[in-house]
Amino acid sequence: MKPLLPALLLGLGLSTAAVVPAAAYPVDCAILLCLSGGWPASAECAHARAVFIRRITPWPVEPPLQIWNCPMRASFRGSARPMDRLFDIALRGQDGPLLSIPETPVELQLVQDRADVDISGPAFDFVRSIHVFEITYRQHRNSDDDCVRSGSVYMGSYGEQGEYHRRRSSIATVPSASDLDIPVNCGSYRHRSVFVEWQDYEGIYGHEVHY
Repeated sequence: MKPLLPALLLGLGLSTAAVVPAAAYPVDCAILLCLSGGWPASAECAHARAVFIRRITPWPVEPPLQIWNCPMRASFRGSARPMDRLFDIALRGQDGPLLSIPETPVELQLVQDRADVDISGPAFDFVRSIHVFEITYRQHRNSDDDCVRSGSVYMGSYGEQGEYHRRRSSIATVPSASDLDIPVNCGSYRHRSVFVEWQDYEGIYGHEVHY
């Protein structure tokens, strides 16, 4: 995939005369491409990132990447690689139909809650790098001078084929890049946020927090 990234950056940074409108292709395909390339500057990637972040903006929280809505198998016939399919979805609209039309309705069916092609290889590790933390925490001292603490953390993550899992976690798992800053002396403190982190294809770290 690495040799394809310059083409990705170019393809998503074309002039407005040639660029594919952001709404013209499945936004989750754009999220995949833009996330892998480090969110390059373009109208398409700005739109993709806005959707990615809006989905984790409280509350309720949705999976920020919904890979099951990106029809990678439908865009190509034959043995093309998954990343080639993504490029076809995002860029073919410049010269012709955005998606090739499958010959049978069965080919249009997406796999429920996972990618419709094999993404278990290391080229798609950036998908599995996404983690979403739903954080609620509070502490105070009561009338007996006892420190009263309560809170909950739910973590969302992606499996081998892009399936999203949400499970209960703990305060200790919250990344240091988040804004959670618990006073050590049990001072009065309340915190509620959603924190998302990821790495692009090159392993460059990114994150955002919303309250």
